[in-house]
Amino acid sequence: MPLVKRAYHYRFYPTAEQVQPLAQTFGCARFIYNWALALKKTAYETDKTQINYVALSAKLTALKKAGTHDWLKEVSSVPLQQALRHLDTAFLNFFKGTAKFPNFKKKHSRQSASFTVSAFQYQDGKLYLAKQKQPLNIRWSRPLPSAPSSLTVSKDAAGRYFVSCLCECEVKRLPISPKTTGIDLGIASLITDDASWESGNPRYTKRYEAKLAKAQRALAKKKLGSQNRLKAKLKVAKIHAKIADSRRDFTHQLTSQLIHENQVIRMETLRVKNRVKNPKLAKAISDSNWGELARQLNYKAAWYGRTVVQIDQWKPSSKTCSCCGFKLD
Repeated sequence: MPLVKRAYHYRFYPTAEQVQPLAQTFGCARFIYNWALALKKTAYETDKTQINYVALSAKLTALKKAGTHDWLKEVSSVPLQQALRHLDTAFLNFFKGTAKFPNFKKKHSRQSASFTVSAFQYQDGKLYLAKQKQPLNIRWSRPLPSAPSSLTVSKDAAGRYFVSCLCECEVKRLPISPKTTGIDLGIASLITDDASWESGNPRYTKRYEAKLAKAQRALAKKKLGSQNRLKAKLKVAKIHAKIADSRRDFTHQLTSQLIHENQVIRMETLRVKNRVKNPKLAKAISDSNWGELARQLNYKAAWYGRTVVQIDQWKPSSKTCSCCGFKLD
């Protein structure tokens, strides 16, 4: 059985004593990320030079010793170093053309901090973070297969706390299936296979559209900076979280069903970024989650010994006869 690195995602409920240290860690990691990004942008705009991770790490050490940012010493140094590594990865992805230019992190959006094995302790099914005496109150939906090599603690806009543990585990290959299929991605039905089976499309955004619009109208009427506005903003965030969670769960169930039933899956390659430029279909296309569906199929196929073949988008499949191969002009 092959060894793979797999992330196990859990929700946890911090105690009153843990909320403040977590918020402080999130804030410090966010500050270092934005500080390093500003340095890199300024250096490139002034004299076209680039600052790498090693130079940024040295500047971070000097910043701590300067005495002007002593509050950075109150949290573990590992999440701060990891913030620099995440920024370095973001720039690598940008230069590869697989991501946009890195943006500054915001205070009121999703917050996160990453820890390596030197900054946490996992023993007897309990997880302790650096500089915290109490373990995290985690809802273990399933046991970890091994001790995590790294983890990411996060807080979403709806105020929920999560921990993602990266573990190395064995994945059991599925038995070989004689069945193969070709799938077509759509909006009315998310997937239609070559046997005319349709998966349907729950359209979670449309399902909660009226409730979301009502909450957003209430938010727009609240005074800036007031507590009522924060409460209304939290209601909007919870609805968005409900939509995202439902969509993710449906996509996981659908891709797992396809992987378990078929040995080979053929699907078309779609340029989702180009298709969402259509103003009439942009919301429906985004709600269909095509990109995430293809991503899940690819990594699950690699885990379980399946094959996913992605057809070139320029292949004239609709103009080609499936029986004789004749192609229309």
